[in-house]
Amino acid sequence: MTVELFAHPFSSYCQKALIAFYENDVPFTYRMLEDPGVSEELASLWPMKRFPILRENGSVVLEASIVIEYLHVHHPGPVKLIPADSDLALEARMLDRFFDNYVMTPQGKFVFDALRPAESRDPYGVEDARKMLGTSYAWLDQRMQGRTWAVGETFTLADCAAAPALFYADWTHRIPEQYRNLTAYRARLLRRPSFARAVDEARRFRHYFPLGAPDRD
Repeated sequence: MTVELFAHPFSSYCQKALIAFYENDVPFTYRMLEDPGVSEELASLWPMKRFPILRENGSVVLEASIVIEYLHVHHPGPVKLIPADSDLALEARMLDRFFDNYVMTPQGKFVFDALRPAESRDPYGVEDARKMLGTSYAWLDQRMQGRTWAVGETFTLADCAAAPALFYADWTHRIPEQYRNLTAYRARLLRRPSFARAVDEARRFRHYFPLGAPDRD
């Protein structure tokens, strides 16, 4: 049985997993959630109805980070997204959690709040998310000084997480121009063929972005 990926191309977490597939040309069957019956099948596999989900030979793998770890173990390729050096591997996993928790999560707060009815919105929570993104941007700009990728000298799990997180975060709360290291890193991520492919595949869904997708990228 081939690998199946339950996903949607406009989802940031799905793009994170897709980057790993594309980096090593791992073949898979795309179970796109817009297709008839796929959402119901997803719900039968995982009651939380969150995606992406990988399925292969009866195994169901949840969460984008673990999907990438699964591919590293079961479908290894020339691009080692989990570094062989144990300390670098820990660093990559640490940065993966940073991008998910301190960039992707506050960015999502803006989006989910915009989808709520006006009377149920949470301006206090959105302002907290704005402050968190500001702190994250400042920290990342310092970290990326003199670096090409987030960890070591090669593209890793951390960059898979960074690419969609920074892509959508900059749409939501623009990265200040003075953070040149960070803006250059985001631009490198957009030029990476695996992420460029994921971005292109999602272009037709940009009208879904509730804050209004900018006319760039």
